[in-house]
Amino acid sequence: MKKIAIINGHPNKSSFCCGLTKAYKEGALNSGAEVKEIIIADLQFNPNLQFGYQKRIELEPDLLKAWEIIQWAEHLIWIHPIWWGGLPAITKGFIDRLFLPGMAFKYRENSVWWDQLLKGKTARIITTLDQPGWYYRLFYGRPSVNQLSKSTLKFCGVKPVKVTYVGIIKTSDEEQRSKWLNKIWVLGQKQK
Repeated sequence: MKKIAIINGHPNKSSFCCGLTKAYKEGALNSGAEVKEIIIADLQFNPNLQFGYQKRIELEPDLLKAWEIIQWAEHLIWIHPIWWGGLPAITKGFIDRLFLPGMAFKYRENSVWWDQLLKGKTARIITTLDQPGWYYRLFYGRPSVNQLSKSTLKFCGVKPVKVTYVGIIKTSDEEQRSKWLNKIWVLGQKQK
């Protein structure tokens, strides 16, 4: 039985990302996986890493609970929209505050290298956008995916990290959205 953490990074709790979160969760539970959710919009925390890495800010209880879930999980599902080519601010703040030295990675003394403290985990990014995924990848270089996949998750040892694009959201109708929800349900069913 796979342990899956679904991390919803959309600040609006009535967004289509919430529907995608529900679809993935239902598919995964149907296949026998254990699932825990982190709805970033529900968490009470300061998203600003005020002092960078120079001074540690105590983690709020909601962040401590979220970190327990991330450590518990074998597979991380990140669901978020792409805004201005990047992650929503609250999602970036969540990462800034949690994926810290000594928690997600550890710098080696007198070295340019680091230890990856999240090895053994896998991930999938499910992201909504208002352009075709191929266009975002080809013309913009997929900055949000590179940031989350390469610069955060893989840096900390999470791999492989797969990506599913859902869009064009702004011009979609109910029939198209239903197809996307079914596609994400199947991903959950397959625990991918």
